[in-house]
Amino acid sequence: QQFYNAMKRKGWKPREEDMKIVLSIHNHVNDRAWSEVMRWEQMHACECDSPKLLRFMGKPKELSPKATVRTWLGYSRPFDRHDWIVDRCGKEVRYIIDFYQGAPPKAGS
Repeated sequence: QQFYNAMKRKGWKPREEDMKIVLSIHNHVNDRAWSEVMRWEQMHACECDSPKLLRFMGKPKELSPKATVRTWLGYSRPFDRHDWIVDRCGKEVRYIIDFYQGAPPKAGS
């Protein structure tokens, strides 16, 4: 219910009967994003072997610097943005993840 209400607040038009699968996909995507953040953090293991998530913020209306440049070049805007702030043993590090619409299925697939 909380996720459904958040989607409505953000201007989406969710259907309650779809929420189980939508939430499952959302959780999978976030788990995958966190795995990627941790993969990048492995490059700094000599500085810090136990990074932790400090904050997570959804910023769907704010374009990241990369997304801004991509839109100037004619690419589509991301539909969502997540900022993951990691505590790397006392140093705050921000990871920005833009989410884009997938390509439409090809005819006949």
